[in-house]
Amino acid sequence: MEGLGGGRPEWPTAAGFSPSFLDVLRASAPEMLPKLIGGSTGNAGGLAGVAEGTTIAALKYAAGVVVAGDRRATEGFQIAHRDIEKVFPADEFSAVAIAGAAGPALEMVRLFQTELEHYEKVECAVLSLEGKANRLAQMIRANLPMAMQGLVVVPLFAGYDPETRTGRIFRYDVTGGRFEEADFHSGGSGGRDARATLKKRYRAGLPREEAVQYAVEALFDAAEEDTATGGPDPLRGIYPLLVTVSDAGYERVADSEVSAAVDRVVAERHPHGGELGPPGVRRTPGE
Repeated sequence: MEGLGGGRPEWPTAAGFSPSFLDVLRASAPEMLPKLIGGSTGNAGGLAGVAEGTTIAALKYAAGVVVAGDRRATEGFQIAHRDIEKVFPADEFSAVAIAGAAGPALEMVRLFQTELEHYEKVECAVLSLEGKANRLAQMIRANLPMAMQGLVVVPLFAGYDPETRTGRIFRYDVTGGRFEEADFHSGGSGGRDARATLKKRYRAGLPREEAVQYAVEALFDAAEEDTATGGPDPLRGIYPLLVTVSDAGYERVADSEVSAAVDRVVAERHPHGGELGPPGVRRTPGE
């Protein structure tokens, strides 16, 4: 039967044709639903041994948006992972950064990616950026029972909107409340310190290079004030993860560019210049 628009035919209402991948799972294989999306919540069993992601940030620039995250995950007062990745492509023109309980957060990201891909295949159209933000809000809301047990997941979503030709940033609360930020935002344990830096540095129409520099500086400041946020680690070759999303799509910023941005931050703040080096060693440019 032809749809009212005379284009794509209307799909039957059976779950197998639903544009929502989660609806398909609920109808055909409910036992495969992850616990954070409508499955049995069980008992969290306490938070001992639960790895948590920490600081994430996003800011707009002239052609799109930069999304960044540090690389540390903690278990209480211990470092669980030094090189965890907290920023992922949601699809070609959007990114999601995670903070909170790492396991449920990573599971939510994978489901979100599948949900967007499934919608595109069934509907033969790409979901709008606003629609993507709403779908993620519904997933966070479904995780509320787990959040009440301490497994909180609060991601940051950003992308390029082809309708407005600008980058857009969405933040969430634990209940799934969705709020659009005008220019920048940061979250996680070091979010307040990172946000203070972005507030001081940000201006409208930033070029990409400056936006990357300010995102690195924000994470650098968060790492100095928050023990759960990991700073750059040149000894191990571990640097913050940054991506850009513009009309050219999702693109990861090279570690060499991030490393150069870190060196500029250090050079600005060290009275004699220089770069980061092994503990107790100060390298100067050219060494």
